[in-house]
Amino acid sequence: MSHHFAKTDATLSASELSLGYGERSIVENLSVELPAGKVSIIVGANACGKSTLLRGLARLLKPSAGVVHLNGTDIHKVRARELARELGILPQTPTAPDGISVADLVGRGRSPHQGWFRQWTPADDDAVAAALNVTGTADLADRSVDELSGGQRQRVWIAMALAQETDVLLLDEPTTYLDLAHQVEVLDVVSELNARRGITVAIVLHDLNLAARYADHLIAMKDGAIVAQGTPAQVLTAGLVHHVFGLESVVVPDPVVGTPMVVPIGRRAALLADAAASKLSTISETEGVRA
Repeated sequence: MSHHFAKTDATLSASELSLGYGERSIVENLSVELPAGKVSIIVGANACGKSTLLRGLARLLKPSAGVVHLNGTDIHKVRARELARELGILPQTPTAPDGISVADLVGRGRSPHQGWFRQWTPADDDAVAAALNVTGTADLADRSVDELSGGQRQRVWIAMALAQETDVLLLDEPTTYLDLAHQVEVLDVVSELNARRGITVAIVLHDLNLAARYADHLIAMKDGAIVAQGTPAQVLTAGLVHHVFGLESVVVPDPVVGTPMVVPIGRRAALLADAAASKLSTISETEGVRA
């Protein structure tokens, strides 16, 4: 169906945004623009403000200052249902109603498209079926969400966000609870969706190497501020990894796709490297004596 493939290129930006919880300020005076029709990935150490920023961009958190614009309009001036047709978010710890089935939960992604007069249609069925298929959850459709494993549940929530068929999709740690194969699968699905429909995506992600591989635009945060942004090749340097994560590393090309790959050094590796170096120097000294 045509609406599955229409190019969107929606814009989402924040201007001088300040966010926090009660008296505690997390993000102050932050401005950012998500490149339209691209995949942006936000990385940074725990508690640096990544999720808070995403919540602010999705109107789940009211800013104490600043404004968020969706396609040029202040999102706080858009009606909730209208916003839900344009912008979908998978928060970090979503909660499902007790006893709801997988199919019903994913179907709730379609509710913004319903109205007083518009009832459920074959297009809604198609969107739900497509979302179940691409997340590998079609065989769970009749199961209760309560009885699923963490990984299955995470895939169902992603299916619900996909079923919403929004022009902007925000995902907060979507790979939590997933094994490596499913992490790659989910990022592939989102990446393909972006390529096919031109949706604007922002993902908060823990894994730097997956972030480098899937991001068109990489945003690095520290202490509630953006410290670097650009292509993964521009952003992901050993210096940045040290500054943002306090980690010594070597950055090498990913052997599969050539994007930057962070190889942590760590204390054990440093000890092993020292031991290997001293062994080498002992061998060369001995060789020198022999000669």
